[in-house]
Amino acid sequence: MKAIILSAGQGSRLGHLVDGRPKCLIEFSGRTLLDRQLDTLEANGVHEAVVVTGFHDELVNEAIAKRTGGPKVRTIFNPFYKVADNTGSLYMAREELSGDCLVWNGDTLVSRDLMAKVVGNDRSGICVTIDRKEGYDDDDMKVVADDDDGRLRAIGKRITEGVNAESIGLLAFRSGGAEQFRGAIEKAMRTSEGTTIWYLRVIHHLAQTGEVWTLDINGAEWGEVDFPPDVEAAQDLTARWDAAAEAVAAE
Repeated sequence: MKAIILSAGQGSRLGHLVDGRPKCLIEFSGRTLLDRQLDTLEANGVHEAVVVTGFHDELVNEAIAKRTGGPKVRTIFNPFYKVADNTGSLYMAREELSGDCLVWNGDTLVSRDLMAKVVGNDRSGICVTIDRKEGYDDDDMKVVADDDDGRLRAIGKRITEGVNAESIGLLAFRSGGAEQFRGAIEKAMRTSEGTTIWYLRVIHHLAQTGEVWTLDINGAEWGEVDFPPDVEAAQDLTARWDAAAEAVAAE
């Protein structure tokens, strides 16, 4: 299995924190968001990663070159990151959508235990990782999932009825799912709205005519870094993860 990490955007909603660097290089408890993602992959047996870059790609390349541990990483530059949403990033990396692979948003932190659940899940096709909570706001990537069999019925920020979960920005593809998604991405980019839509809009369309599945991670720890308050929350989250890992290592 390999992972495609979408890290092309600046993350402008974070304000001055990203004046001279992309959000994937913000440090959390001494290590960048990207480093933490790559280390989480390596710890779960994912030894190959493709990072889609854009804003200050040279800094991302420098940071990757300084790494001494796995996984093996290569980058793909998305020159359209200013004018195209993340569907454009996946279009640039479409040749990587093959075999067993993950697609992971570059602004999402997940615990190693959560990643183990995603990697260990053998659901074929396309599988969207979801979590549940009491209520959902306008910025959540809302999901309607079948509670009986886990099939995804709808996904998007504008859904108002039947919402019972949210996407955490981590998808797994197996048994032809990646190739199916690649074809849908290519088709979407040939439409008038192609450069303006999120890739999960493409997933939504696939779910209307075929099978797309969900994996409920049952409250496992993760965090999304979109706004300044998210940074403080992520600092607390990663500090707790690091302390737990140190405690285990000391036993």
